[in-house]
Amino acid sequence: MLPPIDLDRYPLHLPESTACKALVAQCKADLARDGMFNLEGFMLPEAIARTVAETSPRLNARQAFTHARRHNIYFKPMPDLPAGHPALKEVETRNYTLCADQCEGTPVDDIYSWQPLADFLACTMDHDALYPMPDPLARFNVMGYPEGWGLNWHFDRSQFTTTLLLQAPLEGGEFIYRSELRTDDDPNYDGVAKLLNGDDPEVKSFRAEAGTLNVFKGKNTAHRVAPVIGQVPRIVTVFTYYDRPGVMFTKEERMGFYGREA
Repeated sequence: MLPPIDLDRYPLHLPESTACKALVAQCKADLARDGMFNLEGFMLPEAIARTVAETSPRLNARQAFTHARRHNIYFKPMPDLPAGHPALKEVETRNYTLCADQCEGTPVDDIYSWQPLADFLACTMDHDALYPMPDPLARFNVMGYPEGWGLNWHFDRSQFTTTLLLQAPLEGGEFIYRSELRTDDDPNYDGVAKLLNGDDPEVKSFRAEAGTLNVFKGKNTAHRVAPVIGQVPRIVTVFTYYDRPGVMFTKEERMGFYGREA
């Protein structure tokens, strides 16, 4: 069964076709130039509406995990840095999170679990293969940001990050990022400190429409989501893939991001 993707526009199910090869080439070029690519209208409108209808009523303090905490940009202690280092400046993140086990059978579950999507992403990133996570909580999440809430500066664990916007707010909710702020060999703590102090001229931002698939280099790209303005919350799903099979979150990571271990 094919997932609710606009396969006429994005023929991922035909990887040897001229159209799909051209799409991969364009995504690679965008990644090289901007550190990300966007596929507008990736998810079909009726599937977006169904997903929002099924998840939005549960994005509240009673049914979702309220991820609200102060943290540094690394989301973890950094023993190599002295206490008070400006790269460890604390920021605040707040959102509602539904885990994958709460969204089984939804259209976003169908899209995430469809192997041709992982194969396509692997091609755009020059990986031999990418694998969905078996983790029942972390494999994909649906996150909601009501008025005043946002995701603050951080780096991701995985090399690339894949998101699918389900609902855009009236105002705010921009995706703000700084590509290649660090490398695997250079943590660039001074550059991180400048970013957190608002002194980095290379910071960029963009607003996406519902249905847009966004892929960016999350491990070394610092990024955040601006606070939402207005009564329409931002709703987004985050897909997590790795270049090796079987990756699971630790119990501590599950507690920190989801408030439960299983």
